[in-house]
This record gives sequence, structure tokens and C-alpha cells, in this order.
Amino acid sequence: MDLKYVDDNLYRRIDGWHSPILGQHMPIVTYGHAGHPLLLFPTAAADFLENERFFLIKSIEPFLMQGRVRVFSIDSINRQAWMDDKLPVPEQARRQQLYASYVEQEVVPYIRAVSGSGTVRIGTTGASFGAFHAANTLFRRPDLFDTLIAMSGFYDLGPDYLRGYSDDNCFFNNPAWYLPGLSGHYLDLLRHTCNINIITGQGAYEAPEASRSLSSILAAREIPHNLDVWGHDVNHDWPWWRKMLPYYVERLGW
Repeated sequence: MDLKYVDDNLYRRIDGWHSPILGQHMPIVTYGHAGHPLLLFPTAAADFLENERFFLIKSIEPFLMQGRVRVFSIDSINRQAWMDDKLPVPEQARRQQLYASYVEQEVVPYIRAVSGSGTVRIGTTGASFGAFHAANTLFRRPDLFDTLIAMSGFYDLGPDYLRGYSDDNCFFNNPAWYLPGLSGHYLDLLRHTCNINIITGQGAYEAPEASRSLSSILAAREIPHNLDVWGHDVNHDWPWWRKMLPYYVERLGW
């Protein structure tokens, strides 16, 4: 018998297009027929179906079936950017900026069209490297995004990826750098209209200090958020993310 990653009755549609920004085909899968839109990023070098294969979609299936949330899962280009050690950092950062533009200028209009609203703001989520992308996406454009569920993430590219280098592409895609100086309309939106949740364990391969550091930056900017540090038995692994995501979808009341 075939392994069932999702219920046969769950609405699931694979789509995609040739991205003019990235110059390559970028797939997207939609789960659910209605509800608050939630953009889901994969971990590390994985693809747009990874979260389905590891049963993260199954973990929130009741909410999807009830029309409370609709998930849109996309590819990352980490393998062509931060995880390609042969590339110089300026080129890695340029590609990251292209990816952010793809999300903002291509994925957002697609999600809004599917959702039937040209103005709906979108939630973001992901685990590990996906949490970085989810956080960076919301912090860059809180006019487009309204909710963050960041699980077991890191939020500073400097220590492991930037190698002492900085330019605008690095700076404006590294929350630990641009958030401390953020001002104006986007800061107001983050302070007053966003629901920011930073969740981490303290077990094997987790980095709770990364979440605490982001929390300190947000607190210094008076940006309300929820830092949720789970126990020392909570490891950097799928079984825990399959507990975190449904807990927060339920908590958000969608």
C-alpha cells in the first residue's frame, strides 16, 4: 500500500511558472480550499514537497480540511546561494536578494489571486533554514505579511555565511542587521499589526541562543512578539516541528 502523506480528500494542487526574476521554473503546491494564507518554506536545501514528505502538512490537516488555513509551499534556492560554497559571498547574497524579490513580486500575487483578495496579508512559517526565510520575508515586508511561525531557526547570516563581507544584498536580507535600525511605516506595522512567534527547543542540534538573540533585537525595537523556548528534550527534528506548527495554528485562532 502506498504511503499517504495527505488525506485523499484534502484539496492539493501543484502549480508553478518560469520565474522571470530567477530565470528558472519555480513550483508551488497549495493545500486547503480556504482560510488564512500561510507561506511555508522548506529546510536547508530541500524542495517544495519536503514538508509534505515529512508529514508536516499532515500535522495541520484538520485545520486545512476545516478551511481555517490554506498553505502554499515553495522551493528555496539555498543550493544555488548560501549552500554553494563555490560561490563568492557577493554572488550568494545577490541570489538571496533575487529570491526575496521572487517571493514578494511573484509568489504574493499568486497567493492573493488564489485567495480571491488583492490585499490579504499572508502568514509565513518554516523550520531551521526555512525559519530564517520565513522571518526575513515578514520583517522585510510587513505590508504583505502579517504572521510569523518560526521554528528552530537562526536569524543572523553573519557567523556562518557572510564571512566578514557586507553589501546591501547582505544587509537587507539579514534580520540581525537591518531590524535594529528599522524605522517608519514598516516598523509601525511590525509593532501594531503583526503576530510574531519564535519557537525553539533546547535539545540536540537546537540553537536557542539564536531565537533569544532575535527576541532581544525585537524587544529593543518595542516590537511585540512571543518567544517560546521548549524543553531540553526538544530536538532539531521533524517530530517536534509536527507538534509546534499545529499548536500555533490552533493558538492563532484561524
